[in-house]
Amino acid sequence: MDKLRRKFLLIFFTGFIVVLFLTVKTPTTYRSIPKPHGPSAECPLWISEDSITPLNGTKHLLVSAYMDQRVKGFDIRIIGMFKRDSIQPLHCLFCCAGWLSTTTPATISQHSDNFGFPFVTTDVMCPIPENCTATHVSLLTKPDRVRAFNQPWLPIRNKKEENKLQFDFTVCVSNLFGDYNNVLQYAQTLEMYRLLGVNRVVIYNTSCGPDLDRLLQSYSQEGFVEIVPWPIDQHLNPSRGWLFSEHGGDVHYFGQLTTLNECMYRSMDRSRYVLLNDIDEIVMPYQHDNLQALMDMLQKQHPDTGVFLIENHIFPKTHFEPSGRFHLRQWNEVAGVNILEHIYREEPARNIYHPYKLIVQPRMVEQTSVHEVLKNSGPWFKVPPDVCRLIHVRVALRGSLKLEELNVDKRLWTFSAKLIPNVDKQLKTVGLLPSEGGELTDGRDKRSDGQVEQV
Repeated sequence: MDKLRRKFLLIFFTGFIVVLFLTVKTPTTYRSIPKPHGPSAECPLWISEDSITPLNGTKHLLVSAYMDQRVKGFDIRIIGMFKRDSIQPLHCLFCCAGWLSTTTPATISQHSDNFGFPFVTTDVMCPIPENCTATHVSLLTKPDRVRAFNQPWLPIRNKKEENKLQFDFTVCVSNLFGDYNNVLQYAQTLEMYRLLGVNRVVIYNTSCGPDLDRLLQSYSQEGFVEIVPWPIDQHLNPSRGWLFSEHGGDVHYFGQLTTLNECMYRSMDRSRYVLLNDIDEIVMPYQHDNLQALMDMLQKQHPDTGVFLIENHIFPKTHFEPSGRFHLRQWNEVAGVNILEHIYREEPARNIYHPYKLIVQPRMVEQTSVHEVLKNSGPWFKVPPDVCRLIHVRVALRGSLKLEELNVDKRLWTFSAKLIPNVDKQLKTVGLLPSEGGELTDGRDKRSDGQVEQV
């Protein structure tokens, strides 16, 4: 009897242990085995933190992605640089707050201006699938979500719902490269823009000289300048010129067309106006003290206009104001051009093509070039030069003109009382200005009365 009872208990406990193992251990083992049919629905985010991102499986480069629902049927605009002879179908894939969407077909729009270069600024337009709260986007060469594991993802910007703008005026400065070290003119221009009411200056920086780098870092720390790294030379052979037939290279002027468009979209949800120009150019009102007063007048006269063209006027840096009034001793050891010394202005040759630069309402522009917009809504307006013009201190454009054929233009001098101490302060902050200062250089025709000349 006892022997039978022991056998029964042994069978009972053995069965209990087997059942326990099957109901507890086995499901855990099965849950650890990946499902064989397709990838996880979670986003495999390899988020690009670079300003230029190669698109795997292509010769193209991606820059940034923005929410843009102004074009019917599309929600996202991806800005890139595409090789013109290698365009292929692409598909958009979204991360929808943590899960993968289905793919949607991409529409590729090459900008019309390429100046003959192999790479062109390109917009890739994507619709977002229904019920997707998109946070990131990627592009695929085939509509296969498995490929998403190997592709970079771009964060989607400009998703703010509020309409309040952070800035009134943003200046977009494209493509700082080489060993450019024109510190004095850079500081003068930035401080001049601050006096005119600019809130933010965005600079795309490939490289620059050490002194200028220190200056820009200082402005960046105080929030006035936003520096966007632009390592285009690590991906392409960028041209130092604007025309492929003359200068060669892969892309126009270190990707200037791309950076201007990128900056416009970067500023679209935060700035009322965007100025698209180079750092040696100052958009100068001639009948108003600041840009706000200028634009208030222009918008009142042209309420539906979103593009204002500002005529370029060259101030040759080889001609100096003869009295030496603003040849300041403290700036003698600072690298660069002193724009206050150059008051002689070329009259544009309007019988030939003459370039303009732009003030735009970014929400009314889709694509821009350097001297004109390519796609926009609403009319554009050429601002008369007696109202506003570019002060562009550089090498002469009409080099055959004699000094007496140039116009005397001292508009910058009206700001000198504030401009000079502001520039001095910035140069001292970065250690580029000696502690002593303010005296005029010996040998010049100095004025001791401190009066500002009538201009």
